[in-house]
Amino acid sequence: MTTYTHDSRSPLVWVALPIVYVVWGSTYLGIHFVVDTMPPMISAGIRFLTAAVVLAAVLAIVRGPSVLRVPWRRLGTAALVGLLLLTGGNGMVGVAEQHISSGLTALLVASVPLWLVVFRWCTGDRPAAATVGGVLVGFGGLALLTLTRGGGSGDATGVVVVLFGSLSWAVGSFLSSRLAMPENPFTASMYEMAAGGLALLVAGFGRGERLHLGEVSQASWLGLAYLIVFGSLVAFTSYVWLLGNAPISLVGTYAYVNPGVAVLLGVAFAGEHATWTILAGGLIIIVGVGLVVSTERRSRTGPSPEPAAGDERTTEPAVQDLPR
Repeated sequence: MTTYTHDSRSPLVWVALPIVYVVWGSTYLGIHFVVDTMPPMISAGIRFLTAAVVLAAVLAIVRGPSVLRVPWRRLGTAALVGLLLLTGGNGMVGVAEQHISSGLTALLVASVPLWLVVFRWCTGDRPAAATVGGVLVGFGGLALLTLTRGGGSGDATGVVVVLFGSLSWAVGSFLSSRLAMPENPFTASMYEMAAGGLALLVAGFGRGERLHLGEVSQASWLGLAYLIVFGSLVAFTSYVWLLGNAPISLVGTYAYVNPGVAVLLGVAFAGEHATWTILAGGLIIIVGVGLVVSTERRSRTGPSPEPAAGDERTTEPAVQDLPR
């Protein structure tokens, strides 16, 4: 296992970290504009398949075509993780944003690190009492947002859909650190995006979605391009670089920064309303996630573990990528 040498004093850390903060937080706004005139699952399928092709081409040029060859078993696990993360996770985010605001979606998605602690408990890994306390606090905020639908800022369908997507993403994140994945993380993520994108297209057409090019607005096209280039490639590359060059405790702070960025951008650019319920419930969730992340950080005093082979997420169970 490779041991990373982290140096948070590197100037590049403070370039990559704001990219992860702002760009990943802004993808909820990008999805909001995309699904305004494009079907959610088909547009997400186009996004991830395009990103997979671009990433495959870059890998083949930089590392050689051999980097794309992986054993069938590892290819299968990468595809499974891609289905859970992108089809069940990100695809449901797009569907949900047809019913609820992007800010509320981001806050509900912030429950993913809390679910991961629950999964650890179910498999016999007993977290610290402070971690459990953070989970209880976070789920309290989640219950507030769910029962009130963010103070009436969306309907129950959107809330249920995004909670299902968050659960699917949490399962995929949990399994990705326990299954044999392709050794190169970029290669694995390429196959995850390819499998997830293809499944999204099939699911989209299966549920009756149709893409009528003449009805797609310029804002939707720009949103889709932004998600492909910045959400799926630039921010992803920055995150993978950070995993190997910055302390995981620092990288993990994105988990409770992204929702705040999403809410602010939704209010500023999409005309969304930050109700008192959204602010209160969101703050409670973020506090709960912060307690979990900070407690897990203190409990791990050894070298930062190598990220799960082939995943853009870290093996740190309490700090996992969120669907976007």
